[in-house]
Amino acid sequence: MTVTSQISDQLKTWRRDFHTFAEIGWTEFRTTSAIISVLRDLGWDTVYGPKLHAAGSRLGVPSAEVLAAERKRAVDQGADPGLVEAMGDGFTGVLGVLESGRPGPAVCFRFDIDSNDLVECSEASHRPFAEGFASINAGAMHGCGHDGHAAIGLGLATTLAERRDELTGTVKIIFQPAEEGVRGAHSIVAAGWFDDVDLFVATHLMADGERGAIVTGADGYLASTKFDVTFTGLGSHAGGDPEKGKNALLAAASAALNLHAIPRHSEGASRINVGTFQAGEGRNVVPRTATIRVETRGLNSEINDFMFARAQDIVAGAARMYDLDHELTVVGRADREDPSPELLPYIRDSFSGVQGVSTISDTSGIGGSEDATAMMKRVKECGGLATYVQIGMATSWGHHTERFDVDEDMLAVGVEAETKVALGAGEFLAGLGR
Repeated sequence: MTVTSQISDQLKTWRRDFHTFAEIGWTEFRTTSAIISVLRDLGWDTVYGPKLHAAGSRLGVPSAEVLAAERKRAVDQGADPGLVEAMGDGFTGVLGVLESGRPGPAVCFRFDIDSNDLVECSEASHRPFAEGFASINAGAMHGCGHDGHAAIGLGLATTLAERRDELTGTVKIIFQPAEEGVRGAHSIVAAGWFDDVDLFVATHLMADGERGAIVTGADGYLASTKFDVTFTGLGSHAGGDPEKGKNALLAAASAALNLHAIPRHSEGASRINVGTFQAGEGRNVVPRTATIRVETRGLNSEINDFMFARAQDIVAGAARMYDLDHELTVVGRADREDPSPELLPYIRDSFSGVQGVSTISDTSGIGGSEDATAMMKRVKECGGLATYVQIGMATSWGHHTERFDVDEDMLAVGVEAETKVALGAGEFLAGLGR
């Protein structure tokens, strides 16, 4: 089996469309609308809007004002108004379901669809800009490859619809919102969509490596907690009556310095970073508010929990020191979850022989964080197998940079191999006695 040139061209078209109309987490209204339309045309059932999510489990959702503006923009840029309305206050993403009508396993694939908070490069040396498909949405850019992931997911949906008579059981494809900041997976998991999954595969294109290098079971993703802290003090004239003020900037500064002083953990990797700091209104005003955005990470959930617990103590102490209030809000989280080792040989076989694949390995030890681990964890808790696949690209710029670009030839690699995963899953699981 090989992916036809027609599908390869369509993958490129989809990817460039998503890239042009980049949307950040929980605002992927146009992206979701476009995906739903394609899935429906292919004969897939679709689940979207509040039904897809457990509302109380969503993290880091933008304000109502931001969501309203993004909904309007999506419609102005061609999204189906009815679909956008059905997504309400940021209930973006979609689950595609294809029933074979024959007994067999439930196989699920996950592709994230959100962009980064980036301003894209506007120089002729940057291919998306030079070829006219750079993001037109200010402050949003696909700098991590999720535009390519969404295209792979639609390509997979296309090939499986064409070969439906060869399938057994059920295939699900999750087009997940809000992966950046590890926010979007948890509410979908909490809604129960993974409780019946027998085999789960998440996929990511990887930049700045060997072209066609496949990792069948990416591991080493760090547990992480993302949180925002707002300090609220009291403003006053910095010259006339400074003693009446309560300086929120100093509290935030104290917290920032001492957060970075948390000792590293002896039992494994630990991380902390204060990424942004906003405070003050003018040079002659005692600052009444300050906000910091912070993340902790750990080799496992226990180490991350240690880092986050110490961080909470430090933040509270800084607020007490300057006699003001603070509010800490968790806006994202991820656990450590490694792939199922018994699944990896099957993934290796599925990628073997696919045109464009150069090497295949089983581990990566990447060191970032991913909320697909929440999906993996739930599948394994319910008795299924799960893994995280990486597809290597030889690109000049790495992830989360303003010059990031996707090697579009690698999109077909993901479609072809994962079509094989879906078609052979029943026989593979039966061979394991499952």
